[in-house]
Amino acid sequence: MKEINLTGKSRTETGKKAAKLSRKAGMIPCNIYGEEKDQNGLPKSLPFAIAEGEIRKAIFTPIIYVCNIEIDGVVRKAIIKEIQQHPVTDAVLHVDFLEINDTKPITVGIPVKTTGFAAGVRDGGKLSLAVRKINVTAPYLQIPEELVVDVTSLGLGKSIKVGELSFEGLEIATPTEVVVCSVKMTRQARSAASGEEAEA
Repeated sequence: MKEINLTGKSRTETGKKAAKLSRKAGMIPCNIYGEEKDQNGLPKSLPFAIAEGEIRKAIFTPIIYVCNIEIDGVVRKAIIKEIQQHPVTDAVLHVDFLEINDTKPITVGIPVKTTGFAAGVRDGGKLSLAVRKINVTAPYLQIPEELVVDVTSLGLGKSIKVGELSFEGLEIATPTEVVVCSVKMTRQARSAASGEEAEA
């Protein structure tokens, strides 16, 4: 996974009013959840804020980043856990980060990339990618930037499901029955098939 450096500033004031003032000043309210637990057994969070222009680099991209976040002189390594955005404008309202280390497994969605020329496409079909990301679990150092799926043998009307895939060192967390990609019959292919049947 690629890494990106971000600089944050701890927040002493929390709540809706304080968050609104932060956003008005061009700062996005964030929390980072670490290993430490509170009295209820839930992960403790550290409230902080990052400049909107800086955090956009880690959000509006297909790349899944490991973020090295410097907060008041201390660098914490984390991944983005959840992003809250405005339902109309897509403006970033709040970001939650999950602190990570070299050995603890994490679950994250990794982009899917297909390789090869599908047999079904040669027969007139159209390759359709049903999911953009597959969730995998592993220590972050073992997680690749993308998951490559070979579609060379994928025939017309056939599909590849998550349960048919495996990646070394990774545990797949997406349900096995989810369709990753398929070759769909096009109108042209149907016409060609109908013509062959008529000739026969």
